[in-house]
Amino acid sequence: MTQPLSINKELPLKVNVTENGNFHLISMGTPAEQWVPFLYINHRESFFGLLAQIEENALIATPVEIMELFSGKSHPFISFTGANTDSENWLQTFRQAASIWLTPELWSQLKLDGDTIETTASIDENGKILLANAVKQKLYQAGLTMEDVPSLVPFFEQGGWPIKSQATHPNLLVALRLSEPEALDDTWLLETVVRGKKSSVYWTPAFRKKTSPIKDALPDKWNEFSAYIKETQTKIFSLISSIDQLNTETFFSATLSDEEVRIFLRDDLVKLQALGFEIVLPTWLKAVKETKMRVKSIAKTANTYKTAAGLNEILKFDWSFSLNGQEISSEDFQQLVNENRSYIQAGNEWFRIDAAWMHEIRELMKKSEDENWTVKELLFREIPEEIALILDDDEQSNEDPLFQFELQKSLQSLMEQLSEKKGFPEVQVSPNLLTSLRPYQQLGLEWLVFMRNEQFGACLADDMGLGKTIQLISYLLHVHEKQEQSAPSLIICPTSVLGNWQKELAKFAPSLNVQTHYGNARTKEIDQTADIVLTTFGTAMQDIESLQEIVWSSITLDEAQNIKNMHTKQSRAIRKLTGAHHIALTGTPVENRLSELWSIFDFIHKGYLGSFRKFQENYIVPIERDDSDTTKHKLRVKIQPFLMRRTKQDPELLLNLPEKLEQREYCALTTEQAALYESLIQETVSKLDTLSGFEKKGLILKMLSKLKQLCNHPALYLKEPFDDADDMMERSEKLARIVTLAGEIAARGEQCLIFTQYIGMGHLLQHCLTELYEIDAPFLTGSMPKNQRDHLVEAFQAKEFPVFLLSLKAGGTGLNLTAASHVLHADRWWNPAVENQATDRAYRIGQTNFVHVHKFITIGTIEEKIDKLLIEKQALSEELIHSSQWITEMSDADLQDLLTLSI
Repeated sequence: MTQPLSINKELPLKVNVTENGNFHLISMGTPAEQWVPFLYINHRESFFGLLAQIEENALIATPVEIMELFSGKSHPFISFTGANTDSENWLQTFRQAASIWLTPELWSQLKLDGDTIETTASIDENGKILLANAVKQKLYQAGLTMEDVPSLVPFFEQGGWPIKSQATHPNLLVALRLSEPEALDDTWLLETVVRGKKSSVYWTPAFRKKTSPIKDALPDKWNEFSAYIKETQTKIFSLISSIDQLNTETFFSATLSDEEVRIFLRDDLVKLQALGFEIVLPTWLKAVKETKMRVKSIAKTANTYKTAAGLNEILKFDWSFSLNGQEISSEDFQQLVNENRSYIQAGNEWFRIDAAWMHEIRELMKKSEDENWTVKELLFREIPEEIALILDDDEQSNEDPLFQFELQKSLQSLMEQLSEKKGFPEVQVSPNLLTSLRPYQQLGLEWLVFMRNEQFGACLADDMGLGKTIQLISYLLHVHEKQEQSAPSLIICPTSVLGNWQKELAKFAPSLNVQTHYGNARTKEIDQTADIVLTTFGTAMQDIESLQEIVWSSITLDEAQNIKNMHTKQSRAIRKLTGAHHIALTGTPVENRLSELWSIFDFIHKGYLGSFRKFQENYIVPIERDDSDTTKHKLRVKIQPFLMRRTKQDPELLLNLPEKLEQREYCALTTEQAALYESLIQETVSKLDTLSGFEKKGLILKMLSKLKQLCNHPALYLKEPFDDADDMMERSEKLARIVTLAGEIAARGEQCLIFTQYIGMGHLLQHCLTELYEIDAPFLTGSMPKNQRDHLVEAFQAKEFPVFLLSLKAGGTGLNLTAASHVLHADRWWNPAVENQATDRAYRIGQTNFVHVHKFITIGTIEEKIDKLLIEKQALSEELIHSSQWITEMSDADLQDLLTLSI
């Protein structure tokens, strides 16, 4: 008899408790990235596991997370069991404690004694400790102190536990508003107000309706919400200790004296906000509410007699504190921390201070006294995010930082070296580098070597066209010729630029032994005698185990923004690779893409920006939601020492830049393109012997056109309709590279021209740019009427659109398009003069921008071979090289060599 199909699965977990009370869960047979989403299937707080803390293939869960995970609905098909007896006992403990967590009876089974919580629940001792720790942690997360808890117990027992944002009506929001006195001798007004979800204006009944029942006081359109308003108002006032009586049938409205307001702010406000109720305060009072203690620490080197300081110098600190301009002694500060005070009075004003933040400051002080910190370690300490390393003199700063480090002069000069990127030790360029470096590129080399020597990761984010590749190649030559270690350096790049790296390394550093680890023919073993191992992001993910076995001399990510999705397997795996030096290359301004920035820094300096959750709270939300200039400044200061970015507009670079830079961008054929290419050549060559000279020339020219279209995209050669843009990009690395590059140029606020010989290629580029980047790129062809052409040229010059597509012949002459700073040649013309004329649409009199010309060439194809021949034939007559006829005059052997695919 056949067994019924079972879709249920058990996953054994090994559970250990850590010293700080968190839990370490690991499944020996399954990667954490695979099983954690099953456990977090209903955990909204972590975005269903996306923000779960995973370290070395193990889940690190807090007591609160354990309660939330094991009290919610479990996965319908996946169940978790203990990998051993102890682990099974822990899982039983989790379930027992979690069964009490959500019930109102929890608070009748808790005993409060000062700062401690005990439980009388009928569970084992481990469960009691877990439950008590989870309750304390949940209260702390909400900003509540143990002093607040007794007054909250009735609220918790009536359904207010566990603490969460209060359920809101989809159409209406109920809030409590405190309005300041209109005159000095007037009173404050505390009242219930409502607003529609799509409105920013709060509504309250007119004075004559204040005493009317809620339903009668409401406008007709809101009558149906009267019960909800009554229920929410009752909940709010059950938490306010300063209000004795409440008529639940009417809108609440009461006048308060200054003293009553102080009591409300001191005793009730934090509780209400912590429990998710909206409280509307006067703007100035809101600012006062958020005021924090000012802390200042002067860092000095222990050896004060030295005039110069190094990164490894031991520091000592002098601490001072102030609030609202009034100095506070260290003793008073310690007392405030010990008493967990949230509100204190300075002069005639009351201030709310963040007790948790002050606890962190005290811990920081203790660490600085107990440990011998160096300047280098100071940069990497997990200091609260409000703390910024202020290098400028305080008198010259418009901001009053909450936490300020002052450095003695010898330390300031050292930190300026890191932040200003100057004064690095000179590095001799290797004689094996077959090109010369421009001054800013020499600086880039010296910076990379300095960062390596000081064991700092580095993000080189120079503008496109400034030579990040050549700076890295000169660095790699320096490192491997010094023979610091025998391990190779690893370069990981997108597939679309792999060919470029192969060509550039062979051209500028032929002395380096380069292994390309890519393609179906590759071996899993890494050649550790190589100087450089070159691979792609996709291949690195597939062979991650082999790559993780090696401690690399250096690991470089080119176009490092490819690891921006920090939760993908690829990003997580690559960020776990180990090297003596981690380098990220990117041409995008990373400080404008915050999730990308976090991923890149997590690669070059694991943990420097904290967990993504903390980074999101401290930087992403304030910057992206509130556009906080203060937070932007803090982040810039924090990342500045490890980021070098020069743009083509930098005055220091202008004198060192050519007016025009021509660059060949090499792209490989996909497997599909290579197969079609070989088939077309074999089919054509087999016919040549049977044709006359004239027919032979015609067939060769026809084949050349097909090959060039095939190099662009197989769909053009096969005359297929266009599919989804992502699918189309996967079939041609050249298309992917052009579209991605154009998107990056547009994102930086620059403009580009894209020339192609083929109408189909122009339409394909339009399709992909629109679908992937929402860029509407006009396409100027020979059939376009003159008035429409003139209008498009005028609009492009006025910067109305960033990308302009042009057919090579129609757009190659007679147009003035100097707004473009980039020119992209999607396919090559046999006549270099035609290409040059097209380039000159941007590079001509009136052009004030540096012009970057990109010529796209598919490796090993007729495009690359023709490119080489054109360079060699520059000395020959113009008649010979300015047409494609010379190709038809080749001997059969030369033609065979020209057409053979070399990959």
